[in-house]
Amino acid sequence: MGGTASMSSLETDYLIVGAGASGLAFADEMLLRSDAHLTLVDRRPAPGGHWNDAYSFVRLHQPSVMYGVGSRELGDQTVDRDGPNAGFLGLASGQEVTDYFHKVLEEYLLPSGRVTWLPAHDFVGDNTLRNLETGETLKIDVRRKTVNAAHLTNSIPTTHTRNFEVAPGVACVPPNELPGLLGNFGHYTVLGNGKTAMDTCIWLLSQGVPAENIRWVISRDCWLWNRAFTQPEDRFFEVVFRGFLNRQRAIAEATSPEDMALRFEQIGMWMRVDPDIEPTVYRGATMSEREIEMLRTIEDTVRLGRARRIVPGTLHLERGQVSAPVDMLYIDCTASAVHGSVSPPVSVFQGNTIVLQMIRFPQIPFSAALTAYLETLLETDTEKNRFTEPIALEESMEGFVRALVPDFTNRLNASMHPEVRRWVNASRLDIYAHTGARVTREDTAKRAILNDLREANFAAAANLTKLIADLNLRAA
Repeated sequence: MGGTASMSSLETDYLIVGAGASGLAFADEMLLRSDAHLTLVDRRPAPGGHWNDAYSFVRLHQPSVMYGVGSRELGDQTVDRDGPNAGFLGLASGQEVTDYFHKVLEEYLLPSGRVTWLPAHDFVGDNTLRNLETGETLKIDVRRKTVNAAHLTNSIPTTHTRNFEVAPGVACVPPNELPGLLGNFGHYTVLGNGKTAMDTCIWLLSQGVPAENIRWVISRDCWLWNRAFTQPEDRFFEVVFRGFLNRQRAIAEATSPEDMALRFEQIGMWMRVDPDIEPTVYRGATMSEREIEMLRTIEDTVRLGRARRIVPGTLHLERGQVSAPVDMLYIDCTASAVHGSVSPPVSVFQGNTIVLQMIRFPQIPFSAALTAYLETLLETDTEKNRFTEPIALEESMEGFVRALVPDFTNRLNASMHPEVRRWVNASRLDIYAHTGARVTREDTAKRAILNDLREANFAAAANLTKLIADLNLRAA
């Protein structure tokens, strides 16, 4: 049954709760690999998850060709010529991402005749939905499995609950409202230390706002991934794969999580905004060196912890306060994205339930697509869970090191299973495998790098075991 449904009961093979990137990537792969009927449900009126609520100047922070669903490319292999992403593969805008997901639904999933789409419906448990417009309930007869595609949810600026007070007379808005207010204020304070805050600072600078009129409140400094090492295309092979080789060697030689971060910085893979302040967290944001240079032009940076209260003329923070001019606009970028709203890791395959989670760091759509493939390939939950140890999303460097272990385990197990390995190597959603699989035996220079990388992987895995043991002793 295709199209939009409005009925009191419905049958389906797979009920997929959540039509964001994970749910759509799972549905895309299931449609390709099986003859199952799928029902997609989401609280929002359109597919695409949090992208429907994104601020207008948001862009992907990794190349578009790595994102979306497996069967349909987002973007192409075009390299940007101008702007802070110059020299790298293009980054889709938020509008381009939402348009893409709408087309995936309207031009591929629904025309198959095996997908039912239920927008504006809330999953209330026991395979029961509630229509958010009418209040009517809909019972789903799920013949096979319910797929929880909302386990990894995003805390976003327009919907998150602020953890600070804003007094009357203070202008404080999410970044979504910033473009409409630009020019109405003489000064701007950006609250937040993550990708949204950095996007906002860069956007303000690109719109001609003088750096001296921008204040950036940074509660904790973050390590940032250098986008130069995230380019899944043959022309970037030398930089990307030699960088990944050096990364594995750094892991193999690291004596602590903090030492690992500094080694990543030495090889150019990780960056920091302030050269004099060592970051304490890693949240997965990817930036270019040009973007870092732009951020460094903002000299009015405040590192007194999180905002607690804003009153006219004064910003109160955890460890002090700063004065502010009366024509100040505060932009709230404190939502914590995935890290701020994720539930604890659980088994992916649980009988009649599949809980989509990150099983390849940091590739969420790829993880969902691989999960769908394993569902169609293998028989038992035990077999499937061998490839899907969930990766916990933690911001601390210790959490990052712990996250590397299931990532290594899942990669190793996939590489040892011929069918799974072939699928991974063919998936355009994988950062490295797809590019590496295209290297021919005759290309001896690239083949040598891949061979060195395999050896480095084993050395890195061995040292990770030691690092984790040390961390466990420290915590005991």
